[in-house]
Order: sequence, then structure tokens, then C-alpha cells
Amino acid sequence: MQRISTSRLMAVAIMILFLYGMMASMLGTLMPGFHLTPSQNGAIALAQALGLMIASILAGPLIDNRGKRVGLMLGLVLIILSLIGLPLAQGWVTVMALMFLFGLGGGTIVTGSNTLVSDLGENKRGSMLNFAHLFFGLGGLLTPLIAANLLNGNTAHLCYLVTALAVFTLLFDLSTAMPAPARERAFGWAELGALEGKPVLFLLSLFVFLYVACEVGFWNWLPKELIAQGIEKNTALDILSLGFALGMIGGRLLASRILLRFKASTVSLICAALMIGTTWWSLVSTHAGMAWLAVFLAGVAMGPVFPSAMAMTGDAFPRMTGTCIGVVVTAGWVGTAASSWLIGAMAGNDDHRLPRALLLIPVFATIMVVTGLLLRARSVRAPVAEVAG
Repeated sequence: MQRISTSRLMAVAIMILFLYGMMASMLGTLMPGFHLTPSQNGAIALAQALGLMIASILAGPLIDNRGKRVGLMLGLVLIILSLIGLPLAQGWVTVMALMFLFGLGGGTIVTGSNTLVSDLGENKRGSMLNFAHLFFGLGGLLTPLIAANLLNGNTAHLCYLVTALAVFTLLFDLSTAMPAPARERAFGWAELGALEGKPVLFLLSLFVFLYVACEVGFWNWLPKELIAQGIEKNTALDILSLGFALGMIGGRLLASRILLRFKASTVSLICAALMIGTTWWSLVSTHAGMAWLAVFLAGVAMGPVFPSAMAMTGDAFPRMTGTCIGVVVTAGWVGTAASSWLIGAMAGNDDHRLPRALLLIPVFATIMVVTGLLLRARSVRAPVAEVAG
């Protein structure tokens, strides 16, 4: 019987978050090479978001009942299959189907990795989740950087590179001993219906819905928006990687220290307020240097929000943790679907309408502040996930 190693489990979570970081910025990196209209790109992004939503809501119960290894392995296999198919895809409908499969795999590994780190870092969840999510930001930085500067925009080579990383991660996962699922934390439909703390779960879901809509809006649409503003394609991809992704890494690095002293709800609220100004500035900047600075600061503001929200969920729901994290993550993917569809619909067939369409992001950030104030008032750090008896 293999000995369970905490450091090795943390390494699994870090590798998976790094992989998903590369995946998260792939669509925005691939979009210019698809040569499709904003509406078609919006439909593809919507298909990916639907896959993420379905996977996340199903992955939580699967992980709570069958263990994290099963969920992580299933997600990685789906990702590998979709990445092998993308370079061979003919037509935007086929691309849309493969991105749906891509989303199914991504949603599964996101729920699994966040549950894994949440369980490992029970006494300092916020700090550990932000540290682990540093590697998500690193993956997001590398995808457009490699695509623009090493692969010369070759989408097939990018897909094969990420496939190789996914295969390596799968093999590492298979060789790592993982704890069996705890019976007292297992999922049951009857227990979910009797779960107390539902208002907190709703507020957390709304907060993450709004946040992910903002973050993914940047990942998916920022390069095309910058190109529409007159910035060259490779420069726009560099701004996405060395601006936004690098900013997210910096924000999470700072937060991993700050969260040792301050509540995750406080940090999330401050970051949401900073998002309003930084995202608006990013969208009105037409000079490459100014756009880089604005996008970097937007990344710093956004970086700590998602892992801090996962920490709040883990703190508030010590029972059925995977299921509750899955519910909150699913709300985030609903935000992805909503923003992808709305931005695409608002821009229509004209890329030059993207700067106006993307103003949806600072609007969503404003609503995040209101939601964050309500969460803070409810003191979500207190465990509330008890089953009515």
C-alpha cells in the first residue's frame, strides 16, 4: 500500500492547475486563427462554457463519493481526446463540439483540484489555494507567449504541446496515492436538499458567476479587442500573457501572504472594487504600453478572487465540500456562458464593437462589490454545512 504524501498531493493539484491555466487562455489564443465572426466565436465559447457547467455540477458528487483520483483521471482523458481532435477539425461546428468536450474535462479537473487543495490546507485554505493558483496564472501566461513567440501562431503545435502536458499529468496522477473518500462527507441528494447555509451558497455562487464572467471575458476576447483598437496581433497576445496572466500571478503571490492575516471575504471584496477601475482602463487604452499596464493591474486585482472564493466555500461547508465547490464552480461557468454569449451578441459581426461590448466586465465587477458586502456581513468563515436532523 502506497504512503499518502501531502507534498505529492499538492504537486498533483499544482500540475493540474498549471494545465488548466494553459487551457484557459487557449481559446483566446486560438480565436484569431479560426478566422470566424464574433458571433461564431461566441457560440464556440458558449459550447465550452456549457461543458464546464455540466462537468462541474456532476464532478462534485463524483469526487465526494468515489474520490478525487476518479474525477481527475476522467477529466484528463476528456481533455486529451479533445486536444487530439482540434487540429483535425473541419468547420466551426466541429470546433464547437470539441470545445464542449474540452470544457467537460476542464470543469472536472478544476473541481477536483480545488477540492484537493481545500482538504489539504484546512487551517490556511485561502493562502494555500492562492499559492496553488499561482500556477494557473503561470499556465495562462505561457500559452499566448509560446503561441506568439515560439510556435508562430501554429494552432496544431499548440494543441499537441498541451496534449503532451496532459498525458504527463495523467501519468503523475496515476502514480500518486490518494486518500479514499470519507463516508461522512459523501454526497446524497436528500442531504443536499436539507443543507443549511443555502443563502451563503447562493451568494458565493453569484459572486463567482460574476467573477468568472469577467476573467474569462478577458482571456477569450482581449486579444481581438486590442487588435480592433489597432494593436498588432503578436503584441496583443503578449499583453494577454505578460500583462494579464503575469498580473494574476503577482496578485495571487501577494494574496498568499496577506490571507495568513486577513479573511478571504475581505480580500475578495477589495479586489472586486479594484476590478471596476482597472478593467475599464484596460478597455479604453489604445496605446500598447498603456494597455499593458492597465491589463497587468487588472490581472493583479482579479488574481486572488477565485481561489479566495474557493477558500470561503471550503470554510463554510466542511461537509460535502466537493459538491458545494462544484456548485460554486458551476455558477462560474454559467458566468462564462452568459458573458461569452452577451459579448458576442453585442459585438455582432464587427470586431470594432468589441470595446463597447466588453464594458460588461466593469459592470459585473460593480455587482460583485455589492455581493461581496453581503458575503462579508454573513461571516462565511463560520462552518454552516450541517444537515437538518
